[in-house]
Parts: sequence; C-alpha cells; structure tokens
Amino acid sequence: MSEIAQNPLIVRTLSLGLLLLVWMGAAALTADPSILPQPWTLGEPFVRATVSGALPYHLAMTLGRVVMAFVPAMAIGVALGFLMGRYPVFDRWLDPWLVVFLNLPALVLIVLCYLWIGLNETAAVVAVVLNKIPSVATLLREGARALDPNLDAMAKVYRMAPMARLRHVVIPQLAPYIAGAARSGIAVIWKIVLVVEFLGRSSGVGFQIHFYFQLFDVAMVLVYSLTFIVVMLMVESLILQPIERRARAWRTA
Repeated sequence: MSEIAQNPLIVRTLSLGLLLLVWMGAAALTADPSILPQPWTLGEPFVRATVSGALPYHLAMTLGRVVMAFVPAMAIGVALGFLMGRYPVFDRWLDPWLVVFLNLPALVLIVLCYLWIGLNETAAVVAVVLNKIPSVATLLREGARALDPNLDAMAKVYRMAPMARLRHVVIPQLAPYIAGAARSGIAVIWKIVLVVEFLGRSSGVGFQIHFYFQLFDVAMVLVYSLTFIVVMLMVESLILQPIERRARAWRTA
C-alpha cells in the first residue's frame, strides 16, 4: 500500500479520478445538463467539433500565439534579468519599471494594447509578452545574483574567453532558473492568450469559449477548455518537465 502511495503516476491517476467523481457528483446534484453536463456526454460534441475541423483549427491558432509570445518573452526576460542581477546600475534603473509591470493587471495591458495597436495579431502577442517579461526577469535576476563567485574567479584565472565563460560557467548555473521560468511562463502565457482571444480575436480557443458563452452552451465551453488543458499538460509533462530535470541534474550529480 505504501508503495502505491509513493508512485507519482498512480497518485496522479487516483487524484484525477477523484476529481472526475466530484464532477459526476456535482452534475448529478444539479440534474441539468445545460448547467453542468456529465463527463461522458462531452464525447459527442468533442467528436463533432473535431470532425468538422473547428477544434483543430482554433487549437492550432491558440498554440501558435502561445509560441509567438513565449519565445520573445523568455528571450527578453532572461536578458533583462541577467543584466539586473549582474550589474547594479541596470538594477537601480530597471527595478521601478519591473515593479510597475509586475503590479499592472494583465487585463489593463491587453485592453491598452488593443486600443493603441488595434485588434490584430501584433497587439495580441505584444500584450502577452509584456505581461510575462517581468516575472521571467525577476526570477533570472535572482539566479544571476546567486552565481558562484568562486567559479567566476576560476574562469578569470584560466583566462576564459567571454563566450566560453558564458557557455561553460554562467549558463549551467542559470539553467535551473531558466527552466523554472519556462515552466511557470508557459502556464501563465496560455491563460493570458485565452483572455486576449476572448476580448479581441476572431479565432482561437478563447474566441470559441466567448462564442459558446454567448450561446450558454456549457458543453462546448468545457470541450474547448478541457482539450486545450490536456494539450498544455502534455507539453508540460513531455517537454518542459524533462528539460527542467536535465537542467537541475548537475546540482545533484
């Protein structure tokens, strides 16, 4: 019994099964499929949306926006965080900006980007990028501050070239922070993307949720929501978690 309790896969399966039972119980209590349908009733609308091509199309549009926002947000956030952690002058000048953007609600940035840039893809991606950069920069700043000075001194003694020092000394130490920022980043970014689509796009999972919300079609809202959640959980489990484990492996070796 204790071995079962310590097996992460079994625990996760049982936990999700418990959640499913809670859903089934709540649906039975409401006794109204228009408010909360039973899980098995979502099969038919899921198949219908998939066969028609609507679900794959809107899912692909949302995933595309997630990728387009994730890459620049990580690149800019990592660069800013490293500079702020290594050079106090950058930290003094940029820290107030960081505080402002960390406390600026995502909804406000999304609306402002739509008003200033227009209801287009550029505004959607910029809004998501601006929302995510501060949290990435904050995490990487702490990583840069935690760099081992002894390793830096060793690199100077051996007169390592700047690029070699960056590759062999700095990046391995920052890798766990970058991996952690990527995991938390993708989780936040896809949620913001759905809000962006809900408010001002004509495609994507967020747009479809808005559309079926207006029709009060709870089943289709759940179909699109759960499908995208499953896809993002697969990205998390198959891509991001292995990358993070690899990035942290050298610390426990």
